[in-house]
Amino acid sequence: MKASYIAVVCTLLVLLLAKTQVIMAVTCNPTQLSPCVSAITSASPPSTLCCSKIKEQKPCLCQYLKNPNLKKFVNSPNARKVANTCGTPFPKC
Repeated sequence: MKASYIAVVCTLLVLLLAKTQVIMAVTCNPTQLSPCVSAITSASPPSTLCCSKIKEQKPCLCQYLKNPNLKKFVNSPNARKVANTCGTPFPKC
């Protein structure tokens, strides 16, 4: 259960990336957002790695929002704050 929570939280951060500038293909994988789990769950500042992963997964955020298992984490207030702190606005899907 804890692993799925981490995956969901990571996905949440990915969804926070609003603008999509796809230069190369991105593999949508919510676990890529695992460096952001502590920032989302404890409201601590996101790490540089977290922000880079959010930006990397930005094209996938709307897809994550459509997933019922990930949506509640992606839409959390802390996930939105992390994305904003990383300079990645929340997507409008």
